[in-house]
Amino acid sequence: MREPLKAGRPHMPGYGTEQDESGLLPWSWADDKLRATMNYWVATVRPDGRPHVMPVWAAWDGEALWFGSTHTSRKMRNLRADPRCTVTIDDALDPVVLDGVAEFVTDPEAIATFVETANAKYSSAYSYDPDVNAVVAIQPAWAFGMRAENFTGTPTRWQW
Repeated sequence: MREPLKAGRPHMPGYGTEQDESGLLPWSWADDKLRATMNYWVATVRPDGRPHVMPVWAAWDGEALWFGSTHTSRKMRNLRADPRCTVTIDDALDPVVLDGVAEFVTDPEAIATFVETANAKYSSAYSYDPDVNAVVAIQPAWAFGMRAENFTGTPTRWQW
C-alpha cells in the first residue's frame, strides 16, 4: 500500500467542518473501501471539454486503480487525449474520490495480473486482446473521503 505523504482537511468553507485535524480518517479506511468496491465511476474530459462519466469494474492494488475497456470506447479515447481523470466509488454516504493521471499499461505480465485479479473479484472470465482492449492504471495525486455519520469531523484529503 502506497501511503499518502500528507493528510489534512479539505477546503470546505460554510460546511461546519472541524478546523483541527482530530478525526481525520486513516488511509487504511480508504484503501479498504477502494479494494471492496464493486462499481467505480470514472470521469474523463471529452475533446470539447465536457465531462464524461461512466461506471467501470476495476481493481485497486494499493497503489493504483486498474480498469480496462476497448481502445475505441469514449473513456479510453478521452484518456489518450487527456489522461487527467477523477474516480469515485459507488458509496455516496462514505465516499472515496481519487484524482490522478491514467497511464496506459503495456506490460503483458502486469496486464495478466490485472485480468486475473479482476476476474477473481467479479467472478468473471474476461480475456485481454491487445488489438481490442486497453488497460489503464490511475495513481492518485490526491484523494478525498468522509463518513456521513460524522460529516463535520471526518472529511479528509490525502495528498501524494
